[in-house]
Amino acid sequence: MSWKAQTIDADVSPWARCAVSVAMLFVFSFAVGCLSSPPKAASGGASTIQVSDSQRDSLWERAVVVLNRNHFQIARESKLEGVIETSYRAGSSVLEPWHPDSVGLENRLESTLQSIRRKVTVNMQSNGTGTMLVNVRVDKEIEDLPGIAANYEGGATFNEAQPLNRDLSQVVGQSGPSRWLSLGRDPLLENKILSEIRGAWIP
Repeated sequence: MSWKAQTIDADVSPWARCAVSVAMLFVFSFAVGCLSSPPKAASGGASTIQVSDSQRDSLWERAVVVLNRNHFQIARESKLEGVIETSYRAGSSVLEPWHPDSVGLENRLESTLQSIRRKVTVNMQSNGTGTMLVNVRVDKEIEDLPGIAANYEGGATFNEAQPLNRDLSQVVGQSGPSRWLSLGRDPLLENKILSEIRGAWIP
């Protein structure tokens, strides 16, 4: 019995052992990711806090720092309107754990399998009673390709939609501009950003 076990063990190549070890490590990491619970969305989908008007300037700077920390680029700031808007950012995949914009394993898997992008809008509006409402909104969109991507030589000469039309410029690339469809809001990222903004100012 022991001789057979030694024979089988000797037949297993080091590369096979390495592959098994890598597979076990991946499964373990995936299980740990599933067990770790992402931040919960704010109750009722509300992503708003109320603070004193005296904290406006400090909170504004704090919001800009938090957005930069989450790797969002500021597109527009208007203190007169009380609005901070970011540019759209492509969702980070499971292979990009250093980007925090995809909150939770489900969002990371979605961004891995689909083209997802997000934009953050922070509103700071005074209500006339000495307090100010701070609202965070994250808009989420998915890419919708209008047609088949002609990524091969034959697709440039013999287009699937128009067999008699020769378009030699489409050897590489898709057949038309991308369209983006709204997926609504991302409450998990809204709650994460709002929690980071309020953490230094709200007891």
